[in-house]
Amino acid sequence: MVQVGIIGSTGYAGQELVRLLLQHPEAEIVWYGSRSYVDEAYSSVFGNMVNLVDERCMGENMDELAEKADVIFTATPQGLCASLVNEEILSKTKIIDLSADFRIKDVAKYEKWYGITHESPKFVEEAVYGLCEVNRKDVKKARLIANPGCFPTCSTLSIYPMAKEGLIDMNSIIIDAKSGTSGAGRGAKVANLFCEVNESIKPYGVTVHRHTPEIEDQLSYISGEDVLINFTPHLVPMNRGILATSYATLKRKMSYEEVKEVYDSYYKEEYFVRVLAQDVFPETRWVEGSNFADVNFKIDERTGRIVMMGAIDNVVKGAAGQAVQNMNLMFGLPENMGLQIVPMFP
Repeated sequence: MVQVGIIGSTGYAGQELVRLLLQHPEAEIVWYGSRSYVDEAYSSVFGNMVNLVDERCMGENMDELAEKADVIFTATPQGLCASLVNEEILSKTKIIDLSADFRIKDVAKYEKWYGITHESPKFVEEAVYGLCEVNRKDVKKARLIANPGCFPTCSTLSIYPMAKEGLIDMNSIIIDAKSGTSGAGRGAKVANLFCEVNESIKPYGVTVHRHTPEIEDQLSYISGEDVLINFTPHLVPMNRGILATSYATLKRKMSYEEVKEVYDSYYKEEYFVRVLAQDVFPETRWVEGSNFADVNFKIDERTGRIVMMGAIDNVVKGAAGQAVQNMNLMFGLPENMGLQIVPMFP
């Protein structure tokens, strides 16, 4: 059994880790870490865990946790994991960080976009970006994983085959994305109150959203070019889900069959990426509660552009589920173990 510790277990992503790992046949949670609920019963924070979790919340002592856990998940705000990790800890355990601390290889860029000083820059280069469908081989050998953000996961998986094959103008990419309110975390914010978001949709982080450099870095890595994009997220009044619609100019005229063959060549062996049938477009309701990413495309012959679409559950494939997927690879387990969850509907 893989002994698992979670720091930040009382946030949305942390609670989702607990939900998934309780069903995992080869994992045992030994630490429910929380800054806000130390010594409180975990089931008193989340009523869905009554009679399932008897333990109380513990603190954020990573040194102590490293002695008990084979892997530590840090589902925490930016900066915390970087402030806690050190060589001694990494010599004893593996870390899967769900924050952005190790996603961006350029430390100066990270500090500019996130507005904080990086406290462990020496580990940035070592950290593996944990998008399994792209970096599977490196994930298997890693001791420190930078778990991807939700928008980058959905956007990158939608665009990846076309970018990798050099079939689109990489600097023509525009990404329009929609997210449910859980993407903003569990902290109380006036802008996320029911009356503020219900019956409304709004853009946010326009031209300055922190996932922009992460998406650009990944698309640059995939394509071998320096990529700049326009990325605009929108908040929609639903609990879960991300829908990303990306636009790019094709480098040459292509038929549906040609593009479909490209997507199938990359994803036909991928359990969690589902390439939909022609003119069947991704919807968040068909991936809710699961680790699946549904993708598809549409060629606009009139403009010579391609529309690439993806849908994920931001808390699962966009956070906790992908983290468990990374854990499975790191410990030589079947990649979909504990994640063969049928999407919920309705």
